[in-house]
Amino acid sequence: MVDEAKRQRLITLLRERSFQRRRVRLASGRESDFFIDCKQTVLTAEGHALVGELMFQLLAQLPPCEAVGGVELGGCPLASAVSLISYQQGRPLPALYVRKQQKDHGTAKLVEGDRSLRPGLPVALLEDVITTGGSSLRAVEALHQAGAKVIGIVAIVDRQEGGAQAIEAAGLPLVALAAQSDFMGPS
Repeated sequence: MVDEAKRQRLITLLRERSFQRRRVRLASGRESDFFIDCKQTVLTAEGHALVGELMFQLLAQLPPCEAVGGVELGGCPLASAVSLISYQQGRPLPALYVRKQQKDHGTAKLVEGDRSLRPGLPVALLEDVITTGGSSLRAVEALHQAGAKVIGIVAIVDRQEGGAQAIEAAGLPLVALAAQSDFMGPS
């Protein structure tokens, strides 16, 4: 169960620090009249602590996992925050970072933290914002190629623009801490 008082506090911080009413082009290529830059909240000490605790709590709504993965860039601090909280709660979950593109130097990794991987490792993917679900599904594929089995996705915000349906159509459950309606009112 998610601590509702802490969830409301996170939404307040997101409204104050991350939400903007302005025209913007999203990662999906779509244009929108609002933007939620979760990093502005997550990268504060309070936001980092809240996100780690709340996303760790949301994991209980998915099949069991043994690691958490974050999509570059916004999901990386989420994976670290949840991993830290998991350790403090006595259920250590290693963090994995999923790059958008393979490195062209060094080890040429697509997944960082890969020494924690093993074939079939159940991983929960963590995202800051879900719009179309495209970047999440690309990260799911990268984790599959690395040998992991993604069991579901946890997001801070579901923009309620079709991403949840695309993710569910791919056979994955999605749980989110907040939705577009938490910022814009009911649609």
